[in-house]
Amino acid sequence: MTRPRILSGMRPTGPLHIGHLTGALDNWVRLQDTYECYWAIVDWHALTTDYASPAEIRANVLEVAIDFLAAGLDPARATLFVQSLVPEHAELHLLLSMVVPVSWLERVPSYKEQQQQLTEKDLSTYGFLGYPLLQSADIMIYKADAVPVGEDQAPHVELTREIVRRFNHLYGRPVFPEPKTLLTASPRIPGTDGRKMSKSYGNAIYLADPPEVTIPKVKTMVTDPARKRRRDPGNPDVCPVFDLHRIFTPEAPRAEVAQGCRTAAIGCLDCKGVLLERLVPPLDQIRERRTRFVEAPGRIREILHAGSARARERARETLAAAKVAVGIA
Repeated sequence: MTRPRILSGMRPTGPLHIGHLTGALDNWVRLQDTYECYWAIVDWHALTTDYASPAEIRANVLEVAIDFLAAGLDPARATLFVQSLVPEHAELHLLLSMVVPVSWLERVPSYKEQQQQLTEKDLSTYGFLGYPLLQSADIMIYKADAVPVGEDQAPHVELTREIVRRFNHLYGRPVFPEPKTLLTASPRIPGTDGRKMSKSYGNAIYLADPPEVTIPKVKTMVTDPARKRRRDPGNPDVCPVFDLHRIFTPEAPRAEVAQGCRTAAIGCLDCKGVLLERLVPPLDQIRERRTRFVEAPGRIREILHAGSARARERARETLAAAKVAVGIA
């Protein structure tokens, strides 16, 4: 019986951190058993914001691939590929650009949000405006049945559904299916300074970090700002460290930590110590697997090229059908 097909991807803008792990990779690993999965390293998307300094993108593709494999993505059960090795993405993007109104792209929430956040970069480019359309091409070229995303990315899938309806209606053929939004839990992952974990903020705990790096990062994390002295009671609901407890610490010890915090029975370092007991072991397992892959870069390239070749076979079929519908086959 044919399994439903899904696609998702990550931009190679730097090493992956625990936010990527808990927000996407852990879920992707589980989905491999029930879906036909396509996991992309979307290097063209990286160019939409880093076009002026692309030197690291090539190396980052390899780093992201290593993190994918170390986290448990399996090239025997899923297709791992590099976006730019499947040029059909770009050709479908061009076809779609002929029929999609500019206003549809301008209303995507992340378009203005990133312009406001990345003020140091000139994002007044066609590529940046059109990156949601390229995302749609990524999805449509594989005729994905669903896209696993967090709530913040759901508007991108809805845009894709609109584009599918418009294309199929204009050309009178059901070339593309409307992909469903496969909502996945995306817990808020705070960085060491309390803001959202991000490479650009310098507050991330990376999958490649050894314990001697992870432990000091956690021990210096900001906590409840109102808890200035050891004897002051704290509030776990406003503490970034407790946000990590909610993800990594089981319910019973987590409840003990919360109670100890509220009554000042434990200090912040005690709280962080319990977190490290739960955080370090799974990261050690990932790092050990990661080390094996780092030592075999040729094998990583083989996996990416083989996956990209499989992806391209599927993409060629879809593009051919789209060109027939448009009338330029």
